[in-house]
Amino acid sequence: MQKFFLDHAWLTDGWANAVALDVEAGHIRAIHANANPEGRERISGIVLPGLANLHSHSFQRAMAGLTERRGPASDSFWTWRQVMYRFVGSLSADDVETIAAFAFMEMLEAGFTAVGEFHYLHHDQNGAAYANPAEHCERLAAAAQETGISLTLLPVLYTYSGFGAQPPHQGQRRFINSIDAFLALTEKARQALAALPNANLGVAPHSLRAVNPPDLARLLSATPEGPIHVHVAEQMQEVEDCLAWSGQRPVEWLLNHASVDPRWCLVHATQMTDSETRALAASGAVAGLCPITEANLGDGVFNAPIYCAAQGRYGVGSDSNVEITALGELKQLEYSQRLALRARNVMALQEGQSTGAALYGSALAGGAQALGRNSGALVAGARADFVVLDQNHPDLATCNPDHWLDASIFSAGKAAIDAVYVGGDRLVSTGRHRNRDAISRRYSRAMARIMAAQ
Repeated sequence: MQKFFLDHAWLTDGWANAVALDVEAGHIRAIHANANPEGRERISGIVLPGLANLHSHSFQRAMAGLTERRGPASDSFWTWRQVMYRFVGSLSADDVETIAAFAFMEMLEAGFTAVGEFHYLHHDQNGAAYANPAEHCERLAAAAQETGISLTLLPVLYTYSGFGAQPPHQGQRRFINSIDAFLALTEKARQALAALPNANLGVAPHSLRAVNPPDLARLLSATPEGPIHVHVAEQMQEVEDCLAWSGQRPVEWLLNHASVDPRWCLVHATQMTDSETRALAASGAVAGLCPITEANLGDGVFNAPIYCAAQGRYGVGSDSNVEITALGELKQLEYSQRLALRARNVMALQEGQSTGAALYGSALAGGAQALGRNSGALVAGARADFVVLDQNHPDLATCNPDHWLDASIFSAGKAAIDAVYVGGDRLVSTGRHRNRDAISRRYSRAMARIMAAQ
């Protein structure tokens, strides 16, 4: 049993002081405020429950900064995707593990304690299946083991290049599986996660353009439990192509043809009508928002006011990992709404409510739901996953507790993160992961070789 004493902690009913926290086998056994510190390990600072990163493609971390040059025509998500296809062709299985470890380490340092890895890089550089179809799943599990992050692995079914079962092209050769091959892969993935603490397995039909209706139905029938994630309505071209194929918009089609419920996470959904927005909220599914990547790719702005007014659930993810920051994703979410609506404090729905608290609380609950985790709060029975902010940071030291979340999200950012615990284990101290040096050296060597080959 670990016995902690927290100076300050954000609990389900707000800020509390002198909090006793008992942890056993990685889970909170008891927690109460106004406690006696005697016999307990003191954690100084401001303690927050750890956020879940509900959507990541870890291999894309290696592309950060490499796609910011204008092409011969107007750049878009679709031109970015062609660059990604060329880049991914050079990555070995060792590279996949090395890059994932670096990205997972950065996530922990940036305030994420769990990750949903939306994993579609299945085959070797030539597009051939590995002898072990879950080779890369095992590599991702190894990266999670090395860094200590809680992993929800989401193997991706990716079969076609466009609506109407268009055949895949050369750039997609490392992603493609039939439904039979994919179901076999998921069983191997389950074995790969068996020894990993607190790991979950879900599935991810990549998008409506990459999976046909019969395969989607079969996948859902074969997956009665666990998270289900899907890219949907990210770009207007996707909406237009879906209308041409089916006569319906992507979110509309999905809600009409699949039993979308709280197991589901619809990633992006930046192109929705008001009626689609309300229908998604009513389903109980989570909207998986990735505001920094959505801004980087020019995806658009999520219809947040209507969705939140309808009590829709959402969480945030780092997606392309062009920048990894839990607090920064929340800030970008609010700022995108301010720019689109020419308003302020959009994500706070009640007069006097803290925008930071509204963002953090919603992302906690939505992220935990999307990754199939039992709680997004510091409560008995939950995993002991938490982040410690430096109370002496200049942006936090001068404000009262009611402003701590606002100051950390909109001003201090990840520079205020002092320590991060997962399952009661301290993985980050003074802002640095305990394995940072070794992981960074390995990553730098791999990147030097990868870039030399481009």
